[in-house]
Amino acid sequence: MAVIKNYLSLIKFSHTIFAMPFALIGFFLGIHSIYFRPAARQIKIPFLQTDTGVIIELLILVLLCMIFARSAAMAFNRYADRRFDAQNVRTAVREIPAGIISPRQALLFTIINCIAFIVCTWFINKICFYLSPVALGIILLYSYTKRFTALCHLILGLGLSLAPIGAWLAVTGVFNVLPVLFSLAVIFWVSGFDIIYALQDEVFDKENDLYSIPSFLGKTKALNVSIFLHLLSAISVVVAGVYGNFGIFYWLGVVVFIGMLLYQHSLVKPTDLSRVNIAFMTANGIASVFFAGLVILDLYI
Repeated sequence: MAVIKNYLSLIKFSHTIFAMPFALIGFFLGIHSIYFRPAARQIKIPFLQTDTGVIIELLILVLLCMIFARSAAMAFNRYADRRFDAQNVRTAVREIPAGIISPRQALLFTIINCIAFIVCTWFINKICFYLSPVALGIILLYSYTKRFTALCHLILGLGLSLAPIGAWLAVTGVFNVLPVLFSLAVIFWVSGFDIIYALQDEVFDKENDLYSIPSFLGKTKALNVSIFLHLLSAISVVVAGVYGNFGIFYWLGVVVFIGMLLYQHSLVKPTDLSRVNIAFMTANGIASVFFAGLVILDLYI
């Protein structure tokens, strides 16, 4: 149990709460698009008319893909950043610099999760399988972007934004505008809150020639960039709502989502970073879970 706990800590499994709800949005949007008649929203539960077992099996595969992909990305990030983590007081307690998990073990864990991810996509459909190396390439590349670009936050956002479009493709096998709008919301949302989180390492990044928006622009301007990105995220969910012709529950979700964006920016100031973790984990966790729940509720009620 201790070993499992160490690996869960290595990959910050609790942070799955950010992207997983958006994967569920993509999944249930896909189910809705296939089994619902768009002109007859009175018919609400497709599971009564379809093979429930197939849907559950597909949902499990999608969730496993999310878990394996994210685990690979986080473990590789810890492996790639092990030297910097050891030098940074804030991160020196992480599993690799602390000697709890060796670099070799972290790399092996990454490889196992990459293979498991690809295997799961094979059982979903051809397009997901063919695109699986692309998805892995994006999420693994992020670990090195801080070495050459301050736009690393956007690469992280891009990686997590694959969740809704990937889940949609798992169900439908074709691209569509609506899940792309949700993916855009994720890109801007994640990039924005990652900038807030990176404020803690502004000085360290400068001293070690690492790139980030805070180290490049300073705290005040970085927060302004974060606000702008979150504004784009809010616009994306509003456009998705209009384009998808959603109902009252969706718009309640939008209110919660935007409210949490505003709340986290009220917590963090250039001169006071004491509540960064509350803004990062609590506000964004609530935003993703409640928004996804209300979107799915709107689809089926």
